[in-house]
Amino acid sequence: MSRAVSRPALRRSLALLTGTALAAPLVLTVPTVPAAPAAAATDPYTVTALKVTVRAGERRCTLDADVYRPAGVDAAHPAPAVLTTNGFGGSKADGSTDALAKAFAARGYVALAYSGLGFGKTGCPISLDDPGIDGRAASRLVDLLAGTRTADNGTRLDYVAKDGASDPRVGMIGGSYGGAIQLATASVDHRVDALVPLITWNDLSYSLDPDNAGRARGAGGALPGAYKWQWTNGFFLIGEAQGLVHPNLDPSRTGGAGCLHFVARACDTKRLLDSGKYPAEKTEAMLHYARSVSPVSYLKSVKAPTLLVQGQADSLFNLNEATATYRTLAAQGTPAKMIWQAWGHSGGMKNPAKGELDLAQGNLETSYVGRRILAWFGRYLHHRTATDTGPAFAYYRDWVTDGPTYATSPTVPAGGGQRLYLSGDGKLVGNRGKVARGSREFRNLRFATSHSEDSLAGMLGGPDPAPYDARGTYLDWTSAPVAGGPVDVVGAPRVTLKVASPATQQVQNSADAADKLVLFAKLYDVAPDGRKTLVHRLVAPARVADVTRRFTVELPAIVHRYGPGHRLRFVIAASDSAYAGNRGVKPVTVTSTPEDTGVLELPVTQGVLR
Repeated sequence: MSRAVSRPALRRSLALLTGTALAAPLVLTVPTVPAAPAAAATDPYTVTALKVTVRAGERRCTLDADVYRPAGVDAAHPAPAVLTTNGFGGSKADGSTDALAKAFAARGYVALAYSGLGFGKTGCPISLDDPGIDGRAASRLVDLLAGTRTADNGTRLDYVAKDGASDPRVGMIGGSYGGAIQLATASVDHRVDALVPLITWNDLSYSLDPDNAGRARGAGGALPGAYKWQWTNGFFLIGEAQGLVHPNLDPSRTGGAGCLHFVARACDTKRLLDSGKYPAEKTEAMLHYARSVSPVSYLKSVKAPTLLVQGQADSLFNLNEATATYRTLAAQGTPAKMIWQAWGHSGGMKNPAKGELDLAQGNLETSYVGRRILAWFGRYLHHRTATDTGPAFAYYRDWVTDGPTYATSPTVPAGGGQRLYLSGDGKLVGNRGKVARGSREFRNLRFATSHSEDSLAGMLGGPDPAPYDARGTYLDWTSAPVAGGPVDVVGAPRVTLKVASPATQQVQNSADAADKLVLFAKLYDVAPDGRKTLVHRLVAPARVADVTRRFTVELPAIVHRYGPGHRLRFVIAASDSAYAGNRGVKPVTVTSTPEDTGVLELPVTQGVLR
C-alpha cells in the first residue's frame, strides 16, 4: 500500500486536533531523563543495545532493545529480570521506559527495555498490543531472558535467574500502551511471573467509544457509545506521523487498509468511528476487534500476579477499566491488587503531586506506589514469601495535607451505597417521600453545547476552558449543603433513569445504532460561594438501547470529598465537545414522582448527603 493512500485521513485528523501540532507530539510518557554516561568500573550497571528479530503474527519484526546488566551479575550470580516497553508514541529511550530500566537495574534486577512494535526503531506496523502479535513478540524476549535464543548478533543472556531450564524469573512494568502489553504477554506466556500495569485499558471499545449504560462485561456496554474523537485522533496522528519522526523506517512498518503505520483492522475501526454510522454488521466487527486486542477478552488466560495502578485524573482510561480487570482477575483466582493513584493521562503525568510515584525520577522507595511495586517484585521475583504486598485496594486522597495520603480497604468498592432521588423541582433528596412531582425537558442542538475538557490539553498541560453546559441543553439536580462532617465518595456512582423522547422512539429501531439516544452524565461539586467543579472533568456517555425502558448508567469512578457547605450536583447533558453525540435533534423529558423517579447511588465511605 503506497504511503500516499492515507494522507487524506492524516490531514483530517490534523484538522480535528485543534491547538495540537507535530511540534508537541502526544507521547504518553514523562520527560526524557538524560542518557547515562559510558559505563565505568564503579557504575551499578552496564547497558548493551540489541536487535532481536522475531515472528509476530504473519510478519517478522526486528525489535530494538537495551539490556541493563547490574554489576556483579553473571551466570554464577544470576538475578531476576524486569521487562518494560514504551507508551504510545514513545520508544525504549523515552523518559519513563529508560528511567524504569535504570531504576530496576540500579536495584539489582536485569532490565530489558525495548521499543514496541511500530515505534522507535522496531519494525512492523502498530497492532494495538494484540496478544497474538505484540504479545507473541514480547514472549520471544522472554526466550532471550531464558537464554534459549540469542540476539541477532549472537549475544546470549545467561545471567537471569530461572525457575526451570527455559523459565526465567521475569516481571513486567510500564504505563498505558506499555501496560496492556503486559497482560497480552502473560496471556500467551505463563513464564511471566509478575505484572505491574499502570494507567491502561480493559476494553478499547469502551476507551475510545464509551457506552456506560447496559454494561455487558468488562468496563463497557453492549452498544457502541459516544466516539471519543479527540483522544482517538490524537493517537491516530501520532501513529501515522511515525514516518515524519523516524524518516528511515523499516519497510515492515507499512500498515494496510489505507493507513501508513497501523494494521488494517485498526485502520478499519478508525474509519468506522469517523463515519458517525453504526450499521449492525460493521459495528459488530468493530466491537469484536477492539475487544480482541483488549484484556477483557483474554484475562481468563492471565495467571501472573498483577498489581494494577490506575490514575484518578484520567479521561482516557478511567478507574472503571482497572476495576473491571481487577474484578475479573480476583474472581478467577489470579493474585491481584489495585491502587488508584493521583495522576493519569489527563493530569499530573509530568509533575506528579508531592509523594506520588514519578517515573522520570525513579523514586520507588520514597513514594507509596513505588514501595508497593518493590514489594510486589520482591515477593514474586525474589520469592520472598514473607513480604507484605499491601492491602487489596488503596486510593489517593487529594484533600489530605498532613498525614498519609493513601487510604486502604480490603474490598472494592470501599464504601457503602447511599441513595439520592431526582426530584421534579431539580433537587436531590435523600427520602423518596420528598420527591416533588414535575417534568423538565432539554434538547440537543446540531453542535456541542457542553464542555468537559480538551482531552489533549489535559495531557499536554495546555489551556482548557472551564466546563460548561448551555441553557436548555441539560438538566441538573442539586443536593442540600453538606452538614456536619464531610462526605467522601470512593468508587463509581450509578444512576437509574427513565426518560421520554418521542423523536428517538421513532428511529431507535433502525438498522443503524447511531440513531439511538446519547446522554452525558456527570457530577459537579458546588462550593458555598457557587463555584462549581466537574470532578476530574469526567463524564459518562451513555447510548440508550430503548427509551421506553429504564436504564442504568455507571459513571466513572472517583475519589472525592464534598466538604461542609458543599453541594453535589448531578447533570445529564445532551452533548459534550470531546465526544461525538446524537444524530438529529432529540428532545428529552424527565418526569419525577415519589413513586417513579430516577435514583443516584453513591459509594460513600463517610458522611451523609441529605
